[in-house]
Order: sequence, then structure tokens, then C-alpha cells
Amino acid sequence: MIEGRLETLADAAGLITEWEDSEERPQRLSTAIQRELLARLGYPAADEAEIADSLERLRGPTSPTQWPPLITAERGIATDLPSPLPADTEISLHLEQGDLLHDRLDKRGRLPPVGVAGYHRLQIAGHAVTLAVAPPRCFTPADAEGSEAPRLWGLAVQLYALRRPGDGGIGDTLALEQLVRHAAQAGASALAVSPTHAMFSADVTRYSPYSPSSRLLYHALHAAPEALLGEAAVAAAVERCGLGEVKAQLEAQELIDWPRAAEIKLAWLRALYDELMQREDTDAQQTRQALSAFRGARGAMLENHCRFEALSQHRGESDWHRWPAALRDPASPEVARFAEEYAQEIGFHAFLQWLASEGLARAQTSAREAGMPVGLIADLAVGADAAGSQAWSRQSEMLEGLSIGAPPDTFNVHGQDWGLAPFSPQGLVNSGFRSFIDMLRTGFVHAGGLRIDHVLGLLRLWLIPHGAAPTEGGYVRYPLDDLLRLVALESWRHRAIVIGEDLGTVAPGFRERLARHGILGMRVLWFERDDEGGFLSPEQWSSHAIATSSTHDLPTLAGWWAGRDIEWRDRFGLLADDQDAHGEHAERRVERSRLARALHLVDDHVPESPLDAAALPASQVLDAAVRQLGLTPAPLTLLPVEDALGLEEQANLPGTLDEHPNWRRRLPDDTERLLASPEVAGRLAALAEARHEAQREARHDARGGDGDE
Repeated sequence: MIEGRLETLADAAGLITEWEDSEERPQRLSTAIQRELLARLGYPAADEAEIADSLERLRGPTSPTQWPPLITAERGIATDLPSPLPADTEISLHLEQGDLLHDRLDKRGRLPPVGVAGYHRLQIAGHAVTLAVAPPRCFTPADAEGSEAPRLWGLAVQLYALRRPGDGGIGDTLALEQLVRHAAQAGASALAVSPTHAMFSADVTRYSPYSPSSRLLYHALHAAPEALLGEAAVAAAVERCGLGEVKAQLEAQELIDWPRAAEIKLAWLRALYDELMQREDTDAQQTRQALSAFRGARGAMLENHCRFEALSQHRGESDWHRWPAALRDPASPEVARFAEEYAQEIGFHAFLQWLASEGLARAQTSAREAGMPVGLIADLAVGADAAGSQAWSRQSEMLEGLSIGAPPDTFNVHGQDWGLAPFSPQGLVNSGFRSFIDMLRTGFVHAGGLRIDHVLGLLRLWLIPHGAAPTEGGYVRYPLDDLLRLVALESWRHRAIVIGEDLGTVAPGFRERLARHGILGMRVLWFERDDEGGFLSPEQWSSHAIATSSTHDLPTLAGWWAGRDIEWRDRFGLLADDQDAHGEHAERRVERSRLARALHLVDDHVPESPLDAAALPASQVLDAAVRQLGLTPAPLTLLPVEDALGLEEQANLPGTLDEHPNWRRRLPDDTERLLASPEVAGRLAALAEARHEAQREARHDARGGDGDE
């Protein structure tokens, strides 16, 4: 009896007790793990009494007074309400655009179709809620280009890896602005960028862009104040601090020294801010007015982050869980008193956010002015660090004691624990999806697209109790319909495309659901295989996903061809128990032969045989692979800069921390010269031509194959 009640509770709380793994084998969540996860979700289930109490608390609303503050709907479709109301109940709808509409619920008690997208105010049964009405799909590359068969291409870059003279050893928004212009000149329509989320200025040893302090603000160390305050002002600040020599040394390094580079940059940025606040000339006054307007527009979201940064610095502790109880509450009188006493310090962090925001805005403006139909594609990480400012300032919307990860799969046989704090599904609903909407807007506002990392998290997340192994986690459901509608609504409001990183274990039908909502999936060269393991030909790739050669977590083209990924995994013990380096290299020789055959680099009539890396020049493989990507029906092909340049090392090696230089590799040349070599320019030109060829083919097919253009 109790087992059946436990199953009922698990389902009501959003636990997924049965699923298929990456090998399509059925899996079931043990009762022990169910109880542990339920307890962490706030629904204890140790005995019948606890189960009964938890089920009672999970009962849905029974009247409008218990409804959440925001409900979603799709434009032109009748909507079920959170709890039943009589048919013909009167409603009033105050449209965001200003109109007031009067209507009644239909015969089934549903909200009648609303034909205008937006955030409207619904009055019903003496109660008011926000009604978010979304278009049926997102803004797409076809909308961006104004074409029925877009075949766009772009580059993908790790922002921190960019170089320019004066950057202080960390890639910044001015270098990004430069790269945008050169990419546009080469014919690119988009430039995808690593996450620009806010990090921890008080703990600069944390630098993974996918483990941010907050996804609601920006990475201060990517700021380039030269664009706003002038090179002379920056040079003077650096000189006053006596940091010119060490700054130049940091710029020359092949790997980013994050702690040292961050310390130096924050020092001269602080000097720059102090001088700005003391000056009384017209330029300084106008700059302060712009900063003040920025703070006013961003409101409490910005102020809370800046207070967190200042508190972390003041206390010497960046994990707010270890602060005194009064400071753990962002709304406490003690935090307010601190903000008043340390207003100058909080103002400094607001200044950093302003610089970073304006820098990203300038880069996107440059992209559009250069003719890019998309421009920047921002990256939204799947979670935030539990110790960071987002978890501190939005506690009711986060889950404590659980972290986001992934179950075991082919590439990560032990599973993964990413150490990130997940949203509370119920907390999202109860808050009117406040943080989710804020995150989307932060990502979209200075971009023409948004990549949602681990987009499967809109449906379910693998959550792991703190202290447990990844194998002891389980899937928790999220309100997919609501989240998809909000993504579509914000996508159109910003006229920006959406890419969903859908690699790994994917629920049946999920990719089709994304496609219906205009969210592009991702198809990666290494995974596009047939049943025999051969690489797919271009026409077999999806037209509902972007095409790319690799990702930051996977080997580059040149690295894969050379077997560098095998060497790294062997060095750090990342091979499975039944694998060894000798066997992996032997398998790679077979894989090279398959890739070379798919790229038409070997004679199809010659029997397939293992291939050593030296059998073909890596540059020849790169050129053929890039052209192959260009010929796919993908509406957008993204080529990582590492593959445009032919670099062997990947940005991040999953399963490692400091052993591998994750998130530290810098590109080999300044941004102004990065794409200028004949080899790279030729590779990009070939990609552009392949995209034009693919578009001609698509248009020819759309006309039924009659005649030529």
C-alpha cells in the first residue's frame, strides 16, 4: 500500500520514476532514491503519515485566489485555467498594448483565444493575474534572413580566449567587437559566444563560464572601458596603480592566469571608477548620469547582485551560506544598513556591470551594422553556483541540497555532477517565472540569438543530493509548456533565434517538440552516424538543428584527428573500465577511415582499412569537414574558431578541474589578425560557398526541381 502511495507522491512532486538511458535501456528509480529526492524537494515520505501530508500540500489550487501570479497561453488557442470556473464567467483583459477587452469563458470553462502576444493583465472572478500570451513558435533564422530556406553560417568563440593589445590577459567585449566585424566581412551571419554571466569578483579562482554566480547579470572581467571612457583614461588608471608591466606580461601568456589577471584588472578598474566619481567635468557628469540611468533601469536585480559582491568582498567569504543569519536574507535591515554604509563599493560593482552591458551592446550593434542578420548568439548556462548571488537573491526560486548533473552515458560512464543549483519547479510557478524571464531578457537584450545549454532542462533535470554519487540522482519534471511559451514570447520580443543544446540522453519526442516551437537543436559531426557507425552524408542531417563540428566539451577537428582527446582522457583516468589507450587509438584509426570516406578523401572503391593520423594532412581533413557542414540542410552552421584555425586543444575536458587547463586557453593571435591568414580565409570562403550551394539546392527542391536559378 505504501509503495503505491509513494509512487503517487513521486508523480505529483514531479519525479520521473521510469525512463530510457542513452542506450535506450529502461531504467527505474529506486524507492530509496525516491524518498531522498522527495525529502530534498520538500515533500518528506518516510512513512504513510508524511506521504499523506506531502500529498495534501501538493493539491492544486481550488480558486483564483490560489492561482500563481502568471499563467501562460498560446496565441489563438483556448486555455485551461489553473482551477475550474463556471462556463460563461466574465473576464476583462487589459492588453499590454493598452486595449481593454471584455469576454466570457467558453462552454468548457476555458479562457477564449487571445490574438495578441504579450504580458497582459487578466481580471477574473474578482482576482487579477498576468497572462503571458506567446506566439506558437520562436523567431527563426528564416525570420531573421527573410528567406524560406536560410542557409546561414557563423563562428563560435570562447570570449575569454580572444586577444587584443591592452586586454590585460582576458578576452573582452572590445576584442569581441573587432571579431564581429572581421567575421561579417568573411560573410558570417552570426557569432556564438561563451556565457557572459556574472562571476565572483571576491573569489577569482572560480572562472568556469558554466558555473556562474548569477545568470541575471554580466561577467565584469569582460568589460572594456576604453570603448566608453577612452584609452587615455584607462592608461592613466593603469599607470597610477603601477600595473603596466605585469599587465603586459599577462597579455603575453598562452594560458589565462585567472586569479592574477582578475586581481590586476579589478585594481585598475577601481582606480578608474574612483577618479570618475571625483571628477566634476562635463564628461564625468554625463558618464555618471548614464551609470545612474543604468542602475535605475536594472533596479533591484542589479542592486542585489552588487550588494552580494560587496558583502563577499567585505566578509572575505563568497559563499553566503556561511554568512551570519541576518546577512543571508537580502531583504534584511542588516543588508540595507550595509548597503548604505558601503554605497561607494556597491556603486563600483554597478559600474562594472554597466561597462560589461554596454560592451556587449556595442558588439551586437557592430554586428548588425556590418550586415549580420543574427549577430551575437549568447549562451545561457543550465544553472548557477549555489554559493552565488542568484541563489542568494532568489532563494525561494531555488532548490537547496540538490545539484544539477547527468546520468551515466556513453561519453561519461560514471555520470556527471555539475555542482549547480537548480530552480525549484514549484518556486518558478509561485514566483510567476520571474527569474526565468529575467534570465531570458538578460541573454536576449544584447544578442540576436540565445543558446540554451542543456535545453532538456526545460522538461527534466537530473538532480543529485549533495554528497551522493551522480548514479544516485533522478529526473525531476519542470513545467515545459510554460517555459516553451515564455521562450517563444521573449524570442519574438527581442527578434532573436533560439538554439537548444539537446545532446546526451534525450526523452522520446522531445526534439520534435522543440522543432514545433522553432527551437533549433544541435547536431555535432562526431554524433551524426548511421546504424553501422558511418558518418552521415550532408543531406541526411536535420533541417531543424544547427550543424557544428564540435563543442567546448568535445575534441576539435584537428585534435580528434590527432587523437589528442584519447591522450588526455588516458592521462587523467577518464577511460571506462573496459577501455585502454591502445584500444581507443586502434578504434580511432577505424573512425578516421570512416570520416575520410564520408568526406571523399579516399577512393570509395578501395576496401576500408584503418587510417593513421599522418595518412592525410589535418588541414585537408579540416577543409573537407567544413565544406561537409556547409552542405547540410541546417538553417545555421556554426564553426568553432578552434576548427577555423585548425587548433588541436579543446576548451574544456569534462571530468577534470585543474588537471587540464579548462577555460584558460587563449587564441594564438590578436583578433584583428585572427582570420586573416590565407588558410583560414580560404576555409571560411569555402564554408560560405557551401552554404550558398546548399541554399540553391533547397530553393531548387522547393520549386519541385524544375529548372535552374
